[in-house]
Amino acid sequence: MIIIVIILILLIVALGVALFFQLRSAKETAEEGQQLLKDYQRRVNELEKLLKDYSDLQKNFDNVGEGYEQALLQFDKMEEERQTMTKVKENLEKQVNDLMASKTSLEQAMMKKKDLIQKAGEDILKKLDFQMPGASQLAQLANGILNLNDVEMETAIEAEDNCQASDITADAIRQTGIDKIDYLKFNNRIAEEAQSVMLFTNQTMATRALANLLDNAMKFTTSGEVTLLTNTDGSKVEFIVEDTGTGIAADDAEKIFEPFTKLNSFFDGAGCGLTVARSIARRLNGDIVLDTEHKGGSRFVFTLPM
Repeated sequence: MIIIVIILILLIVALGVALFFQLRSAKETAEEGQQLLKDYQRRVNELEKLLKDYSDLQKNFDNVGEGYEQALLQFDKMEEERQTMTKVKENLEKQVNDLMASKTSLEQAMMKKKDLIQKAGEDILKKLDFQMPGASQLAQLANGILNLNDVEMETAIEAEDNCQASDITADAIRQTGIDKIDYLKFNNRIAEEAQSVMLFTNQTMATRALANLLDNAMKFTTSGEVTLLTNTDGSKVEFIVEDTGTGIAADDAEKIFEPFTKLNSFFDGAGCGLTVARSIARRLNGDIVLDTEHKGGSRFVFTLPM
């Protein structure tokens, strides 16, 4: 009987131990299951985050792609505009080159015409017989044409003549005929020190400049006197033209040398004689100025280097 009890106790103990280990194992299995569930949930959360990140990345990529396509379209448009502008630029450059070529051809043609007019006018003056009636009027007409032809010329005039100052004054007097005008008195005075002075200049052009000054004095002196005084001043020769005419205000001292300027429209002429006279003087390394301090008419001083 005792043996049976012992056996039962042992069986109960064994069953208890087995049940303990089963319970322990079940607990451990449950805990492992819970951990697995947690790990699975964590992986699910990570995957969901990855999916969300991928979705955002996809959206950004789509936006980038759309922006890239817009950029390509804009670039294509800019390239088309650049090509159009290049063609416009090429056309403009061609037009400019054509215009420059035409301008050059026109300038060359004009210079040829100016040279022909210059030569023709000078030939007329050289061939005129001033002993013949009306020669001075023809000379003045030729000078007027030459003046119009020479307005705004700036090229230097080549000095090619050795001449006396008196040669220039004699030629200018002869061309204008000022010594034969009956309504005014003309005085030609040469200072002693200037009587034998030699100039290296262009005699024809210097004569034209002085003739223009004498012609101006004749126009604006309806009565009284015109005086031409030849003098020296250091290394320069002075041709001074004085008149007792209407005079010129100091404020107009520079204006009168502007092209086609006429202070009095009642007198003949194109208003370029003084312009050309100064231009010639300066192109011969000299000058012409109005003496604004002179009273009782006008006084022009024409200087040339010796």
